[in-house]
Amino acid sequence: MKFNPTPLQDAWVIDLEKRGDDRGFFARFFCEREFAEHGCETRFVQANNSLSGKRGTLRGLHYQLAPAAEVKLVRCIRGALWDAIIDLRPDSPSFGAWFGAELSAENRRMMYVPRGFAHAILTLTDDAEALYLVSDFYAPKEERGVRWNDPRFGVEWPVQPVEISEKDANWPDFDPGFHGVERLRGVK
Repeated sequence: MKFNPTPLQDAWVIDLEKRGDDRGFFARFFCEREFAEHGCETRFVQANNSLSGKRGTLRGLHYQLAPAAEVKLVRCIRGALWDAIIDLRPDSPSFGAWFGAELSAENRRMMYVPRGFAHAILTLTDDAEALYLVSDFYAPKEERGVRWNDPRFGVEWPVQPVEISEKDANWPDFDPGFHGVERLRGVK
């Protein structure tokens, strides 16, 4: 695997290193040793799968507060999506900054989303499917979200969302108290 740093501290875009022959190729998308060498999480407790039928479907921006703050390792397995992250850790040098990258079945690229980051996917094709590993169990009481178009962050989406859940569309403007960022202090 090739770990490519992003402008956000502790976040990575990971490319597979394919070894191929006339049958196709083989590649690892997780290796405990390589993840540990890059300071990444090595324990995942859930594998989640999402399918969005329509181009322009937005899911997010979601995160969980400590003690249930989670790491995500996201990969697109059908179609294409744009993966966006925002660093919400108040003691991070990249606090409040965002980053996005295209993940597709073709490029097999992955996004490593650290604890304390809000995360969203926006589908770039119909029938886009994502598979992601998560380091902590879903904890509804710890769930929070950032509205996709909150001016505080100014995320530049590559296409206008056309499908978004009522919950995701109605998160309030960013407020450190409501959004619990103090509970993300020291999260790594």
